[in-house]
Amino acid sequence: MSGFVSFVGSGPGDPELLTLKAVDRLRRADAVLFDDLSSGPVLGYARSGADLIGVGKRAGRASPRQHHVSRLLVEYAQANQRVVRLKSGDSGLFGRLEEELIALREVGIPYEIIPGVPSAIAAAAAAGIPLTRRLSARRVQFVTGHDISGQLPEDMNLPALADPGALSVVFMGKRTFPKLYEVLHAHGLPRDTPALLAEDVSGPDQRLTRMTVAELADLLRREIGDAPALILFGPLAEE
Repeated sequence: MSGFVSFVGSGPGDPELLTLKAVDRLRRADAVLFDDLSSGPVLGYARSGADLIGVGKRAGRASPRQHHVSRLLVEYAQANQRVVRLKSGDSGLFGRLEEELIALREVGIPYEIIPGVPSAIAAAAAAGIPLTRRLSARRVQFVTGHDISGQLPEDMNLPALADPGALSVVFMGKRTFPKLYEVLHAHGLPRDTPALLAEDVSGPDQRLTRMTVAELADLLRREIGDAPALILFGPLAEE
């Protein structure tokens, strides 16, 4: 017999931002495989007695390999369990969702995907700004700040990221942003372009810091810190 897997986006971490469907699946799950950023208060909705398994990946830390996470999903489902794979933000944004879907499809395990509030949306809301602006931000673009090796991706669309009419959001980019800034400045991004460093979005230690891209690059050359963060830059609205 085979169980069922629900891929649940937990949002940025504030349990009040969970969807009703996400809460329902957590309350009915036999097992919850969760990322680091999906732990804490969000797990309070899990059913008493459910197996809670941490499978999170964090930059610079030892973490489970992807094939191990996929194997756990398959094994729990094949034991006729209702499984929740709890991912931070929205599962489809830089969450390695595709690898896990492939593993389930290969053995015929049914699944569903329940969207969550993307951390980029939550960061803008916390800062009290829109991600788009009718006259000055005609496009929003989400990019990852590192490739599979942890380095700045070599295939980034640099002209698009340097476009002064686009609002860019960099996920997992604190370590590589100084280098990204250098190449974007060479492609025409002004040094005084507004930037927002959003750390621990919606969490108890949330910190929102506004500065220019040049100032942010200088800051991150000196100190990175451990807090999960997003970097927004472009035509940001004023507070």
